[in-house]
Amino acid sequence: MAGPRASSGFRRPRFWRRLVPAAALWLLGFSVGVHAAPAYPEETVRRGQYLAVAGDCTGCHTNPRGGAPFAGGYGIVSPLGTIWSSNITPSRAAGIGAYTESQFTQALREGIRADGTHLYPAMPYPAYTGLSDEDVHALFAYFQQAVAPVDTRPPKTRLPFPFNLRVSMVVWNALFLRNTRFEADPSKSAAWNRGAYVVTALEHCGDCHTPRNLLMAEKSGRAFAGGPVKPWYAPNITPDPISGIGGWSHQEIVQYLKTGAVSPKSQAAGGMAEAVSDSLQYLHPEDVDAIVTYLETIPPIRADTDTRAAFDFGGPADFETSVRGVDTGQGSLAGGAALYSGNCASCHQPAGTGTKDQTFPVLFHNTVTGASQADNLISTILHGVDRDADGHRVFMPRFGEESYIQPLTDEQISTISNYVLQTFGNPNVLVSTKDVATARKGH
Repeated sequence: MAGPRASSGFRRPRFWRRLVPAAALWLLGFSVGVHAAPAYPEETVRRGQYLAVAGDCTGCHTNPRGGAPFAGGYGIVSPLGTIWSSNITPSRAAGIGAYTESQFTQALREGIRADGTHLYPAMPYPAYTGLSDEDVHALFAYFQQAVAPVDTRPPKTRLPFPFNLRVSMVVWNALFLRNTRFEADPSKSAAWNRGAYVVTALEHCGDCHTPRNLLMAEKSGRAFAGGPVKPWYAPNITPDPISGIGGWSHQEIVQYLKTGAVSPKSQAAGGMAEAVSDSLQYLHPEDVDAIVTYLETIPPIRADTDTRAAFDFGGPADFETSVRGVDTGQGSLAGGAALYSGNCASCHQPAGTGTKDQTFPVLFHNTVTGASQADNLISTILHGVDRDADGHRVFMPRFGEESYIQPLTDEQISTISNYVLQTFGNPNVLVSTKDVATARKGH
């Protein structure tokens, strides 16, 4: 098993395009079992499938190069090296087919495989430890009964010394793992408690949105304050009105989780686009509403350097006519305008107003261009956007090495980024060619 959404240039397949027939069956109330003689009630299996969707298990356990669902082989780029996700199909040779429910539970909640080997916390077992016995049982029933076995072993994780010593995770777990189940707060509403359970355990939102310490554990007291998930940045989702989502309405947050876009504030890309496409859009409406109810009440956290909300920066501006036919150098505002005109304006429009349907969004009053760090702007240009939600696919081509449109150099991307920031976004942020090179490498 392996864990949180990776932030490398790897791109996950649209898992649901292959699993939609099965997903549609359970949504309609039919059996999804693949075994002739089901060992678990159909209702339990259907619930397990919903939980697997809500937990976004496919996100890390499906090979991005067209691998079979849950067969592993997804490379999670971490500061310690690449961690390869496990095969969690019911294959007895390569997956978890020989696991007992007790062994499955231990792997899910404590990060210990059936053979006693410790998993790295890239697998979000510190969050899954909060899952209820009922939900763990349903997940086990689903993976054992309704997932096709695949006898393919993913690559082995080979981290450099001393991180290759998995026994060190015994110490890590002693320091950071709270092996306890989620407990409802009787002073809160049922919706709040459900939201707390989904956010902290099932969806494990903190894995990306909480900053980590040097030992890769979530920082105490900084829950959901945002942090790097290289080459992207998972933003602050506390209710602070400046650094977080306190300036968003309840319905705007619901819309974002279900569709990945709220114009002009924000559009999901990278790992968040994948979470929306593969998981969040399929949640029951009451679960999405509960998530928002919970997030609106957690302690707000503000960054010391933030004085304005990210979506409060910028406005329309059009320098395109002034650079048409002009030979301008890179590294200047004029050079950025020329590069923007040639590579971006056809979709985002010369004035940064985007298209009418906002498939290509407004660039001002936008949390990407107004953020206090440019990670997501750089990564969007390098890696593009591929989001499929709410019956609508949004695709922006990448401009990195694998671009089939126009590969851009580090200098060109830094020049365009600085033009966009100065013209439409936060003018206090500056992008260097080194920043782009680092993002291009994925760390």
